[in-house]
Parts: sequence; C-alpha cells; structure tokens
Amino acid sequence: MSLNKFEVVVIGSGPGGYVCAIRLAQLGFKTAIIEKYNSLGGTCLNVGCIPSKTLLDSSHHYHDIIKNAFSHGIEIDGEVKLDFQKMIDRKNKVVDQTVKGINFLMDKNKITVFNGFGSFIDSSSILIKETGEKISFDKCVIATGSKPASLPFINLDKKRVITSTEALSLKEIPKHLVIVGGGVIGLELGQVYKRLGSEVSVIEYSNKITPFMDKDVSKELLKIFKKEKINFYLSHKVFEVENKGQSVLVKAKDIDDKVVEFNSDYCLVSVGRKPYTDGLNLSKIDVKCNSHGKIMVNNKFETSSENIYAIGDVIDGPMLAHKAEEEGIAVAEIMKNQKPHIDYNLIPNVIYTWPEVASVGKTEDQLINENYDIKIGKFPMRALGRSRASNDLDGFVKIIADKKSDEILGVHIIGARAADLIIEGVTAMEFKASCEDISMMSHPHPTYSEAMKEAALSALENRPLHI
Repeated sequence: MSLNKFEVVVIGSGPGGYVCAIRLAQLGFKTAIIEKYNSLGGTCLNVGCIPSKTLLDSSHHYHDIIKNAFSHGIEIDGEVKLDFQKMIDRKNKVVDQTVKGINFLMDKNKITVFNGFGSFIDSSSILIKETGEKISFDKCVIATGSKPASLPFINLDKKRVITSTEALSLKEIPKHLVIVGGGVIGLELGQVYKRLGSEVSVIEYSNKITPFMDKDVSKELLKIFKKEKINFYLSHKVFEVENKGQSVLVKAKDIDDKVVEFNSDYCLVSVGRKPYTDGLNLSKIDVKCNSHGKIMVNNKFETSSENIYAIGDVIDGPMLAHKAEEEGIAVAEIMKNQKPHIDYNLIPNVIYTWPEVASVGKTEDQLINENYDIKIGKFPMRALGRSRASNDLDGFVKIIADKKSDEILGVHIIGARAADLIIEGVTAMEFKASCEDISMMSHPHPTYSEAMKEAALSALENRPLHI
C-alpha cells in the first residue's frame, strides 16, 4: 500500500470525524483524516460547543460576583472590573489546549492528517486542493458537519450582522444585541452578553422559544429569562436586516402584521445550521442528497455510492456533537462487520444556559399525538435542600411514563446541573426502567439528583416526599 493509499479516509475532523478515525484505527484500519482548517476539532471545538461553554462559564462567574456575592457574605471593596479581552483570551487558550489534545490522539493512534480542502476525483480517490495531493482509499466517511444557516434576504457581513462564530470573538461587548432566532445557540450567547451588560432582544418566529423542547420546559425557561430582563418578541417574522455602518436596523412583523423596528449595534443571526457539502464534488460520485441538502444514507450509514459513508450533521437527525460521535463509532464497527446499535430516541438534548436545560425521549405533546396513555410526575428544584444551599431555585424535573406499564418515556429537566443529571434519565430509559425503579434507588442527600427520585415518586403514585 502506497503512502497515500488508505483503507479508510475520513473527511472532516469534528467530533464525528475524529472519533470515527480513532475507532477505525483501534480496529486496525490504516486511516487518514482530511481537515480543511489548520486546526482539528471542527465547529464544536473551534467555534461551537467548547468556546461557547467557556464564555458561558466566565460570564456566569462575573454575574455571580455582581449579583450574588453579597448574599453569601462576600463584600467587594471598589469596582468589579470586566476585562472582556482577557475573557476572550481565556476562551482561545481553552480551545488551543483542546486542539492539542486532538492532535495527540491522532499521533497516538497513528492516524495520518491532511490539512486542506478535499474533493472527490472519483469513488476511490480524493484531491487535496491546496497541495495537489491525491489520496486513494477503499472506503470513505464524509463527516463535514454543518455551518450556520441564514435567511435569503440577510447579508451576513460578519462585522455587524454576525453568526455564532463571530459572536464568540467580538472585540467589544455590544450595547444592544438583537438575536434573530430563539433556539439553543441564540439563547446561550444571548445570556452570555446579557450577563456582561448588553441589552439583549430575541426575535422568534414561533410562539415559543426552543420549539423542539417540552412545552413546560420552554415556558419555564422563558419566565426565567424574562426575569433576567432579556427582551423577547415571539410570533415575530423578521423581513429586513440592514447594516447601517455603526448600527444594524432589523425590521419584523408581529402577529397582527404590524412592523416593529429594532436598532442595535450587532445582530446575531441564529436560525439553525445547514449541512456543509460545498466543494466535495458529490455529483461526481453519485452521492444523493435530500431536499434539505442532507446526504441520504441507509441504516448502515452507506450513501448511494458504494464504499462512501456519511455521519453527523450532514445526514438526517439532530445536529449534536455526541450524536455524531456515536455514529462515527458505529460506522467504524460496521466496517469491521460488527453490529453496533444507536437508539436515536435516547440521544439527549442540552442547552447550556443557567439554569441548564436537558431532555431525553419524547415530549408530552409528542406522546399525546402518538396516542400514548401517559402519566406525569414533576418536582420543583426549589424544594431541594441542595438548591436552597446554592440559591439555584429555578426549574424542575419532569418525568413522563406509560400509565399502564410505568415505563419511562421522557425526562425533561430545567435547573442547576441539568446537563449532568440527564444521564440518569438516559440510563434508565436504555434499560427500560420504570418510575418505580427510579423511586427505589437511593439518591445522595443533599444533591440536585434527588429531584429525579421525587419526580418518579410523583409520577408513580403522586407521593413525592418533600412537597
């Protein structure tokens, strides 16, 4: 086998791509990975999950000092100063360290890395445009991820009218940030800048924020954000966004078709993401995409072209890093004739605002629409000793179960550490546990996890212990 001939080539080094490459290497395949940027890790690591969580954490510390320190008996003499550039520098440092970690893993697993834009020559070879290198392969995995979507009439100039990528590297804190879209990314970044002193206005086409979440969770999150003085304009349709040089004019129509104008110094367009397949030359290898631009695959992640596979954001399903990782592992094991399984119903969703939001399984409305006979248990976080100790009183745990069998069908959490708590729901549902099973488990006291036991008791026999 020549130096540029590989058993498997992975295009894209995001969570799906690099995890796939590692699993392939573990299984004994001679593996290469192609990444168009100079740093590995994809959107998630470089301009997504990791940097946004870093800024969320920094802004949380600042907000806590300003708003909550005094109540803890901590008095700060003089002005609390914010060094925004230092905050951005810390974010960059965290990203750099994590990138180095991915580089280490590539070396450790003897995975060959090609930096440059890869496009298909035919169904067994790829050209790296920048270097002119030709790479041959037996099999190829497309893991090129996604990029921010926009609206047809919006010009993303990336100076005043920005995507999440630019919002993570601003040179100043906006006086007024208008966010188009009330989804995950918009809410996370909106909360960052609100904590740092920006006026934040969220314009959402739907009549609720996070339309994909359970209605009770969405309602509670909206209530909490309004308490934080974030402005929400629901059922508003944006039809014009104009960069005025030092400001941005956003025009929208409300539910009565009345025009509402917003003047801000930045407009963050956060209307979802779209699959990134530009420049791959998919037509050359007869890889078919659906009407949304997503690559069509079967249950083995095989595309319409033999020996070409696809995973992650470029195929159907939620655009989540951990979903891409599971698919990356699965496709590698399929190539080794193993029989991995992914239950897409058990892929958890998380919003890293504070309080955090997390869910697994189906929402109440979904289950009603599918004619399930359900029962619901809810328990408020404020009833927990741990919540009172930390003054994180907002939120609840909601468990939805089958009325007859008691099997858990959905878990929805809003509250402190929801992102970590949700794994109990995932584990329970993986093993088809019932509310009774959860209620019989000993949960440590005092912890936030006790809300899971209490919600299970509430669903089981309407007998929570602490309310």
